[in-house]
Amino acid sequence: MKKEEKNAGVSLFSQSEYLIEQDPIEEIFALNLGDFIAENLISEDLARKIGENVKDKKAGLVNQLKELISIYSLQNTLCVLSFDTTEQQAIYTSIAQSVKQMLEVEACHIYLFKNNNLWLAGSTSSAVDKYLVDENSAVGKAFLDRETVFEDVIAVPMHCNVKSVGVIVIENNSEKPVNEKYLQLVESIAVLFATSMTLQITIDETNKLIEDEHSSASELQHIRAELTALIGDLCDYQQSFVEHLANAVDTKGGYKVSHSKNTANLARRICKELGLNEKTTDLIYYAGLLQNIGKIALSEEIFATNGKLSTDDLKKVQEHSNLGVHLLMNINFLSEVVPYITYQKERYDGSGAPEGLKGQSIPFGSRIIAAADAYSAITADRPYRKAMEVSKAVEILQSEAGTKWDPVVIDALCKIVK
Repeated sequence: MKKEEKNAGVSLFSQSEYLIEQDPIEEIFALNLGDFIAENLISEDLARKIGENVKDKKAGLVNQLKELISIYSLQNTLCVLSFDTTEQQAIYTSIAQSVKQMLEVEACHIYLFKNNNLWLAGSTSSAVDKYLVDENSAVGKAFLDRETVFEDVIAVPMHCNVKSVGVIVIENNSEKPVNEKYLQLVESIAVLFATSMTLQITIDETNKLIEDEHSSASELQHIRAELTALIGDLCDYQQSFVEHLANAVDTKGGYKVSHSKNTANLARRICKELGLNEKTTDLIYYAGLLQNIGKIALSEEIFATNGKLSTDDLKKVQEHSNLGVHLLMNINFLSEVVPYITYQKERYDGSGAPEGLKGQSIPFGSRIIAAADAYSAITADRPYRKAMEVSKAVEILQSEAGTKWDPVVIDALCKIVK
């Protein structure tokens, strides 16, 4: 290579190397100067090193993408997405039925966007087969504007930051408006589903790029940015969903304050007092938020009564934790808290339910949220009684340590609240 040509190459990159993180090799490809540079400015040895660098970079991107996919695939998002096409209608109908029960409304329908229209995917009753995506209906308007629309029906858009995927339609023929906290829960479900669906589509596209030997490093970088953004959104929406679910449960249960959040916060403080690690503490916190999740499917009237419950209503309340566990098992990102909720009604002396577990055989998380829940419940106002004084509540819990509650947990709780 002639001296003048070498100097030309140095001059070229010295003028612009700041553009790509001080890396002239990256800039060669960004400038897209092709064979001229390869043949006239770059030695054979340097050309070989560039080729190896690109291959290594692509291999590194592929490994990063595979890791992201393994963590945030179907197994860790909403399991409804794992059903094949023949089962989807039954699944979406089940979701619609759950929303109907939670809100105590006339009907619920779910529409998904396909072939430029909104098509009925699941319903609790007869409904319109499709809607056009325009401003002529509440459904079309909600889809386009990405905002809940209140007209002849309540139309909740299923959307994420990337796109809209459908609409949840609620029919409420009662004069009583839908409670705002229940509606917020449906909105959080809609966003969570839309984000999960979009993430799965992006994961499928990523897998195709990984398998394509001709895919470029820039394509892999672009899809990595999309995946990372969706994963960040998903984590935020999961947190929001759990909090809205807990608020809705408290509203249905007739608590005047945020009982679930108080229980979860107390459980977390107990964990810290006992020196538990951060991951376990987080799982127990979620379990505290959701330990009464089954109540969301019950009627408000059951919790509003000051008198004795009927036999049927009592049975429903007693079984609410089983309903909650069933719901959690269908939301896979929360599956790790299931054991804590399943065994929260066990007693330390072995006389509890559902398995009659005793002492250390009861999951530690269950023992913690059981005690935190009891304290939060008896120190809060309810429709049928006043809150108990802290000193009296502590006295009762201490007297039941070793029978109902784990003495170690009660000791930690008392240190915190006194």
